[in-house]
Amino acid sequence: MPEPGFAPGALDTDGDPKWITELACADPNHVLHVVRGLDPKAALEVIGAKPHLIQRCELPASKPDDWTSLPGLALGIDPGTSAALLAGSVGGWTFVYDDSGHTDSEAAEALSASGRTAATSVFTINADASMTYFADGEELAWINVDDLTEEDVADFPDELRAAFETAGVVEQDYLEPGDFDYAVTMRATCALAGLTALTIEDLRALPLLGAAFG
Repeated sequence: MPEPGFAPGALDTDGDPKWITELACADPNHVLHVVRGLDPKAALEVIGAKPHLIQRCELPASKPDDWTSLPGLALGIDPGTSAALLAGSVGGWTFVYDDSGHTDSEAAEALSASGRTAATSVFTINADASMTYFADGEELAWINVDDLTEEDVADFPDELRAAFETAGVVEQDYLEPGDFDYAVTMRATCALAGLTALTIEDLRALPLLGAAFG
């Protein structure tokens, strides 16, 4: 696989998009959902956020400690009590970031209803990394990074294959030849939604919504 086709400086040393790293707490257990053709409020509600808890969200300048996420701080959520969801749109895609992994990893199925395309990337504190990809309510791919091969990528639907080719591989000490690094699904999900050059400054300039969840 090629090197990532992200903007210069857009990835951290682990290969994660920096805008996600800067939102997350240390040792994250988090989820990223993306959907084409659905606005942020509707996406939050489909995922399960209660409508009365959805509010405008302005990201703070910094985190007070390693264990607080920026969305959690913005929403006044104590770490460990519930998840903080953050949603916004770039182009025709909406993203929903879940700082604690409380949302359903199969949310892409509901997000993709009525002809839409959606994907969900999960990364756990145990470095389990996976991704689901749905179109019109149908699962077209489920990816476990531990089992992923270049032959699998070649057989993906065109849009998803292109996203993984853009995601590429970030060389790490733990990788054997032909292995994918554990951040590949977060990069592929971002690539699918056209978020390869997004920065935290760009994020702060967007109209964002947030909600406590769980």
